[in-house]
Amino acid sequence: MFSKKMIFICAVLLALVIAGCNHKGSIKEEVSRDNWNESSLFKSGNYTMIGEEGRLGFIYDNSEVVRFYPNKTQKYMWHFWGNEDELIGDFEVLGTHEDSDEEIIIVPKRGNTSLLSPNNGADQHFPTNMTFPKSGMWKLDAYIGDKIFGSVYVKVHEE
Repeated sequence: MFSKKMIFICAVLLALVIAGCNHKGSIKEEVSRDNWNESSLFKSGNYTMIGEEGRLGFIYDNSEVVRFYPNKTQKYMWHFWGNEDELIGDFEVLGTHEDSDEEIIIVPKRGNTSLLSPNNGADQHFPTNMTFPKSGMWKLDAYIGDKIFGSVYVKVHEE
């Protein structure tokens, strides 16, 4: 009798601990999702860019012409600032929508960034086409080689 009671108490305690851990994880996820704000605009050379000044960004001025809309492919010129060894490798951008944990490929891995050159005040640049499947906030994780170089948050407007 004592062992059945002890097993039941341990099972209840274990369930509470697991539920408590899961609840904290979901609160953390909600907080990080609530803090998604569009990245800042900054000037470099003669262009306005969105991203992290002095690290990465792409030409974007939030005008009607260059805004993101679902399923509309447009060309964007990415720019990077950093040490030469950081800027060598294949370039890729993975995107995550604010309502999902699933990453999708926004810019497929291609080309070696070391073949490019400085442009508009940046140490390197890379031309891309980007398309987003739905409206809302998106986090764009830019990778050079196998390392994340930085992230840019963008809003995809409804049509």
